[in-house]
Formats: sequence, structure tokens, C-alpha cells
Amino acid sequence: MFSLSKILEAIGSSVLLFLRSFTYLPSITRQFPRFMDQCYIMGYTTLPLVAILSFFIGSVLALQIGYSFQGVSFNQYIGSIVGLAMVREMGPVMTSIMVAGRIGSAITAELASMKVYNEVDALKTMNIPPERILVLPRLLAIILVMPVLAITAITVGWLGGALVAQNVSFIDLDHEIYFRVLKKFVTIDAIMDGLCKAEIFGIAVVTVCCNIGLRTHGGPREIGNAVTKGVVTSIILILFLNYFITKALL
Repeated sequence: MFSLSKILEAIGSSVLLFLRSFTYLPSITRQFPRFMDQCYIMGYTTLPLVAILSFFIGSVLALQIGYSFQGVSFNQYIGSIVGLAMVREMGPVMTSIMVAGRIGSAITAELASMKVYNEVDALKTMNIPPERILVLPRLLAIILVMPVLAITAITVGWLGGALVAQNVSFIDLDHEIYFRVLKKFVTIDAIMDGLCKAEIFGIAVVTVCCNIGLRTHGGPREIGNAVTKGVVTSIILILFLNYFITKALL
């Protein structure tokens, strides 16, 4: 059972881990290969999954909206609705959930394994802070790649919506009208709000998963429990933060 004290302890330890990691920021020049490896894992290998997910989200949004607008002659506004939905909510939130499921689980499993098999303790014995080589490169990598993933999700979602709007018979909306209305309603401020959300979510996922991994104790069974806990906690945190960030940005 979760208690308030455990929740507060987890939040406090995650914040402290984040702050301690950035005290080692000057060392990143010596860790550049490790940083680039994390960028490759978090960015390049995740990009196709994000693109596929976003394409079908945009397609389904356009399909549902077009079906609902039958006989109302509001089809020309499909572009604005899909555009704003992808920018403000679906793009950043679904990308972050994908990152939590793919990247967060891998981070938690790797660090929990190192903790259970005493590799983290070995680093401390050699006077190598785990925050410096295990956490900082991952945080900097997610800060760099998260906007790229979010922009890809938003753009591909728009394209998926345009493809469905033009080729489904009961919508039959030309892509020029779709994108003209989308451009009219989707502002730079809305795009920046979506990217800001994605950045915060990505940092939260990596920090929480690193913290859970490094705090794992016990045997091999606890590694699986830690992975489950990391992914579930990350998704709940994304949804929780999404409400308050959205409210602040309105």
C-alpha cells in the first residue's frame, strides 16, 4: 500500500537525485561517448515507434471527427481540431508514455540490476559517483531528444489526419484546406507549450526511473518489480503533471 510518507520520500529522493546529478555537469565533456550512446538509444531507436503511434492517433482523430461532423458542414475545421489536439495533448502525452514504456523500463532494469548485483556499490568504492556516469548522461540525452520526438509526433499526427481527411469518402477534405485551417488555429505559442510539456515529462520519467533503479534492494525478483513500479509511476506522474501544466498554460 502506498502511504503519504512513502510518496513524499520518493518525490524528495527523485528531486535530490536530479540536483546531485547536475552538480557533475562539467564532467560531461569526458563522458561524451556515453552521452551520445544514450541519445542514440532514446532518440533514434524510439523515433520509428513514436512516428507509427502518432500517425494512427492523428488518423483516428480525423476519422472520428469527420464521422461526428457528417451533415453539419464543419469538416473544414478538422485540421484545426487535429492540429491543436496533437500539439497540446496527444503529441507530448503519448510520446512521453511511449518513452516511459520503452526507455523508462530499460533504465530501471539496467540500474536495478547494477544495484542488486553490487555494481553500484563497486562504483562508490572506487569513488565514482553513480549520479555522474549513470544518471547525468541519461538526463542530458532526454533533454536533447525529447523535443525532437515531440515535434516528430506532432508532424506525423498532422499528416495522418490529412491523409484520412482527403481519402475517406464521407470526409473528402482537400489537404490544402486542411493545412490552411490548421495553420490558422495552431500558433507558435501552442507548439511551444506542447514542447515544454514533453520536456518536463521526459525529465520526470528519466529521473523517477533512475531513482527507482538505484533504490532497488533484494534479489532478481525485485528487478522485475522495480521495472513495473518505474513504468507505472512514470505514467501516473505524466498524467498528474499534465493536468497542472495544462491548467497553468491556459
